[in-house]
Formats: sequence, structure tokens, C-alpha cells
Amino acid sequence: MNRNRCSCRALLVAVVLPAVILAVGDGMSEAVAQTSDANVETVRAEVGKPVQAAKDFISARNFPEALLAIRVAEGIADRTPYENYVIERVRAVAAFGAGDTPTATRSFEVIIASGRLPPAEQIRMVETLASMYFKAADYPKAVTWASRYIKDGGANPQMRMLLIRSLYFTDDCAGAAPQLRAILDAAEKTGSAPPQEDLQLLASCYTKLNDGPGYAFALDKLLAYYPRKEYWADAIRRAETKPGFADILALDVLRLVQATGNLTTAAQYTAMAQLALKVGYPAEAKRVIDQGFAAGVLGAGADADLQRRLRDKATKEAAEDEKLLVQNARDAAAAKDGTALVNVGFALVTAGQFDKGLMLMEQGMQKGEVKRQDDAKLHLAIAYLTAGQKAKAIQTLRTVQGSDGSADLARLWLIHAQRSSS
Repeated sequence: MNRNRCSCRALLVAVVLPAVILAVGDGMSEAVAQTSDANVETVRAEVGKPVQAAKDFISARNFPEALLAIRVAEGIADRTPYENYVIERVRAVAAFGAGDTPTATRSFEVIIASGRLPPAEQIRMVETLASMYFKAADYPKAVTWASRYIKDGGANPQMRMLLIRSLYFTDDCAGAAPQLRAILDAAEKTGSAPPQEDLQLLASCYTKLNDGPGYAFALDKLLAYYPRKEYWADAIRRAETKPGFADILALDVLRLVQATGNLTTAAQYTAMAQLALKVGYPAEAKRVIDQGFAAGVLGAGADADLQRRLRDKATKEAAEDEKLLVQNARDAAAAKDGTALVNVGFALVTAGQFDKGLMLMEQGMQKGEVKRQDDAKLHLAIAYLTAGQKAKAIQTLRTVQGSDGSADLARLWLIHAQRSSS
């Protein structure tokens, strides 16, 4: 997975700008105003005049002049703590508007540290500060302030995502992954699809943590909600390369590759056709090789003659097998166990005889003592899905428990079946 950064512009528009506007509007007039109440802190006229000028420049969006006016106010001697507080408030907004992030963040930190802000305004300013540090790619500081925002009771969900991304960019995936997983789980419980970029981020976190099961979880969710070909290719590759994966499932792997739109190369088409011929499904081999020629993948280049000979072989064997299927079905019915019935039934399904093939496969499973039972269940589920019986396919796939790789393939087929329109 590629490292996935969120849209900083959108985040800053949604989070920072409203907070900054509130910071200007919710207290500046009162801070600069004069009063005769002895219990109310005031700003002297010599300080208040350049501060007011800075405010006027801010209103006109002339932020450089606002900063110059603040410097004038700073030049007044013997400033009180309250006057310094007022100066920092105006400077923070002017610096933010001017794009001077270091100055703006320093001012915001001074303002927050003063303890003079009402709780509601302070949490908005903490939110602003976290967002500014994130935009400036100072992710450790973004973590600090986003964490404080959440600890102080801030309710903006975008700030939790900002914290998670900041943790990710500081390589603290151990901290980011559980929080992100909790958000995604909550979204699913409400019936909402988790955002693709969040699932990608979770997958990337698990990769950094070398957490195979975690990565598989994230990848399965990507397949369920955003089934792109590259996700399928990754998931299938991981399944077939797991220790203990049975070679006998190679054709089933290619069936899933084809079903998910990843059968694209001449080598894949010919390998699938050859395997189908080898295990006794010539009709399937013929269909696959014909599809390869129709797609223009086969029939050209240095291997064209070999590919044509393979097509001829598949066509001939499919025709011969069709003549034998009826007798094969009788022989299978007379067998002691259901293995032959399942195999002959699946051959009929691959030949397009869905109803008869499924009937034989079901009879074979009911007869019992089927060899490699989990593989047989997997084939039955694939047959159901091929025949358009999605509900039965899903039900059957959920029963596959084999430790030879069949369960991993069944899990992926289940995701595909649940997404299919059949």
C-alpha cells in the first residue's frame, strides 16, 4: 500500500478557519475596549491604538500590515500581562492569515498557556493549533495538541483522524492502528462503508507493524467495499503463498483470479487450461482457452502455435468427455462414497449443465465420505455461484474450514460472492 496522506486543504478549511474566525470575533473587541470598571483588566490607549489598527488590517485581509502594527504595540514599554495576551491574540490571527505558521503557532501556545480563555474558546484554539501543526508537517506537535483536544472533550471527529494520521507520520503505527480500527468498526456497525483512504491507512499501518493477520483484515475490508483488481491480486497472492497451501488448489486459485478480472496474461490462460485438462475438466479448459483467443491475449507471438494446439486439444477432449459424462454419472452413483458424484457433477457444471451438475454434487455430498471434503465444498460453492445461486454459494463457503488453503480461498470467494450481482 502506498503511504496515504489526507487532504490537508480540506481539513484546514473544515477545522482551522472556523476556529480562527471565532478567535477573532469572540473576544477581540472586548479585549481592546476601555472600561472604568476597576475589576476588569484593560488595555492602555497607547497599546490599544496599534492593536485596533492591526484588527482593522485583519478585517481588510492585509495581514502583513497587521503584523507591523502589532510590532508597534510590542514597542510600548511596561506592558501588563493582559496587554501581552491581547497582542498575542491579534498576532496569532495576523500571522495565520499571512502564512507565517511558526509565529502563529507560538502565539496560540502563549494564549492557551495564559489560562485566560473561556473553556469553549480554548478548546477551539487547541483544535486550531493541532491543525496548523499538521499542515506544517510538524506531526509530533500535532499529536500533542490533537491528543489534548480529545482529552479536553473536543467532539470534532476530524480531529481524531488528524491524530491518527499524525501518529502514522511519526511512525507510531502501534498507536494509530487500534484507534483507526475502532473508528472503522464503529462505522460498519452503523451500516456505513469505511472510507477507502482510511482502510488503506490501516493496511499500511499493519504492514509497518509486520502484522500479517491485521493486514489481511484490512485487505479483506478493502475487497469488500472497494474491490479493485490490485487488491484482489494482492489477496490471492498472499493466500496461495502461505505455508501449507496445497498444490491441488492451483486451479481454484486461477478460477478466483479469473472471477475477479485478473486473468490477463497468456501464461495465466494457458496454465489454467492445462490444469483443467490435467484434472479432468476439458470443457472448462476449452472455455478458458477460447476466452483467451477472443480477448486477443492468445494466438499471437512466439507461442501462437503452442496455444493453437492447446485449443485443439481442449476442443477434442471436451467433445469426447461430453459423450462419457452420462456413463460417468452412472458409475459415480454406484460408488461407495460421494467423491465421484461431486467430481462428475462439477464437470457437468463446467460444461454448462448447471441443474444436472449441481444435483449430482449435492447427492455426492449427502452420500458422504467425500475425499478432501473442504475442497469439495469449495467446488460446490463455486458451482452454485457459476449457476447464479448466490445465496447457496455464500452458505456453503461459510462451511469451508480446511487448513490446506481451502478456507483462505473460501474466505476470498465469499467476499467476491457477496459483492457479485448474481
